[in-house]
Amino acid sequence: MSISVIQWGTGNVGQAALRSVLEHDNYELVGCYVSSPSKVGVDAADFVGLPACGVKATSDINEILNLKADVVLHMPLSAAQVNEDPAKDTKDICALLRSGKNVVTTVGYVYPKAYGADVLRELEDACAVGGVSLHGTGVNPGFMAELVPLIFTSHSQSIKSILVREHSNFSFYASPQIIFDVMGFSLAPEAYEEHTARYRKWLSGLFEESVLMMADGLGLALDELTVESEVELATEDISIAAGLVPQGTVAAQRWEWCGVAYGRDVIRLEAIYKVHKSVAPQWQSPAWVCTIEGTPRLHFEADKWTTNGLVGTAMRAFHAIPAVVNAPAGVRTFLDLPLIAGANVVQQ
Repeated sequence: MSISVIQWGTGNVGQAALRSVLEHDNYELVGCYVSSPSKVGVDAADFVGLPACGVKATSDINEILNLKADVVLHMPLSAAQVNEDPAKDTKDICALLRSGKNVVTTVGYVYPKAYGADVLRELEDACAVGGVSLHGTGVNPGFMAELVPLIFTSHSQSIKSILVREHSNFSFYASPQIIFDVMGFSLAPEAYEEHTARYRKWLSGLFEESVLMMADGLGLALDELTVESEVELATEDISIAAGLVPQGTVAAQRWEWCGVAYGRDVIRLEAIYKVHKSVAPQWQSPAWVCTIEGTPRLHFEADKWTTNGLVGTAMRAFHAIPAVVNAPAGVRTFLDLPLIAGANVVQQ
């Protein structure tokens, strides 16, 4: 029996998920939500270059809510990223849950406990009304920042500290909206703080989820969760795929989230974002690093562990569908679900 799916969002991540839904016989696409007026009425298969499937894209949320479906793959740009009401994503997700649809999302919600008791209660109540589950996933956060380190700790006899670092070069990311308007690259330092306040709050919240999930997975009670960030400016004009980053404007960001216990930083997550690999050389690092100090000491680093993080994000959500559909009603995190693997994707 096939699982009926609604695809919510048809950007880069959404298209990758949509393609998999259409190409796998055990899934049936029954709806497609889009936010762009130019996409309304388009056959969903057209977005990924496949033969027509008969499902027309809609921007009518009520139409989506009235559909019968097992699960919604919720993959819009986060509301906080596109300067909408920051609570919009929670409102949309709760409406979908109350309508009896499981939701797998890539806009956060990896560990909603971090959002506070009120938001968590709202999500749990919506799940209870609909008799369904919510699961948040992704690549980082949603996999590399918390799940992979937790798996590594199964080798540990004792742990003193955990460091996870992401180092990303955005020179090839051809989206001025994300690079400049959202992330604040190319802004003068005096404009950066004010212009990116919502983005920074959203980003910080994502990684706070990761710290809290890791702490709970380790059975560790944190005394404090701290957040720090800093920027570096371009020393010359830099041309990237998204446009020009002028000299003297923000060209690199470094973030640090620390889970404090026993008087020290036990969990430390770092994120380094650059418009080009040449900027902020003092922050040079492999693309991903995980170091667990303890017995034994565990260390793993990789410069190119994936060729396409956007597809990876979509597939983490897609492959989670069976586990989420079969899970008890409620907010379900990686700590609750069984192993999620790439089932039925081995090429013949």
